[in-house]
Amino acid sequence: MSIKQQETRAEPQGKVPESPSQGQVEGAQVSDEEAPASDGDDSGTRSEERMDKAGSHETELAMLREELSAVNDKYLRKLAEDANFRKRMLREKEDGQRFAVSALIIDLIPILDDFDRAIASAEIQKDYGVLHDGVLLIRRQLGSVLETKYGLLRFESLGKPFDPNHHEAVAMVRGEPGDGDEAVVAEEFLPGYGLHDRILRTAKVRVRMPAPSEPASGPQEGAPNDGKDAN
Repeated sequence: MSIKQQETRAEPQGKVPESPSQGQVEGAQVSDEEAPASDGDDSGTRSEERMDKAGSHETELAMLREELSAVNDKYLRKLAEDANFRKRMLREKEDGQRFAVSALIIDLIPILDDFDRAIASAEIQKDYGVLHDGVLLIRRQLGSVLETKYGLLRFESLGKPFDPNHHEAVAMVRGEPGDGDEAVVAEEFLPGYGLHDRILRTAKVRVRMPAPSEPASGPQEGAPNDGKDAN
């Protein structure tokens, strides 16, 4: 083999690679340009999502503030209503205590007028009998009003068995053997009064206590012997 043939066969091994074509270069450039554009879109989307979440949180916060303000207003109104209610109840209680006896006073005013007329008539006529009859009539009228309209009851005590729930013993007297075995009201100093089923004032009375039992007749056990035998 000649030197020229050897050189001809050696040429493929030392062949310089061809440079890339223009299309390939342009394609590579296009790919490089598209990659950064994709990263920018993702960043913008995340930013928009964060802005949307922030706006949603601000809306929820505003709604919570409105609800808190409404609840606070209701609480303040409730406090004001309770304070006004307590003041009104206290005022009604005071008025009730001040005017509780107004109905009774209205019924007693005509009786006061009767007293005035009886006194005036007695002063003109100078007659004790007229004054006595007038006072007795007024007393009956007053007792009737208090009993029929208000339930006031005067209970009788004279001759009744002594009852500590109705009577107050201010004096005592010893009874006779035939007077009985229980304490009895012998005298009434002040009458007792009740209202419906409640005692307003106990009667002040003198109580007659039962007489002590007489000792049994005949020799008592342990008595001294007179010296005579039983036989």
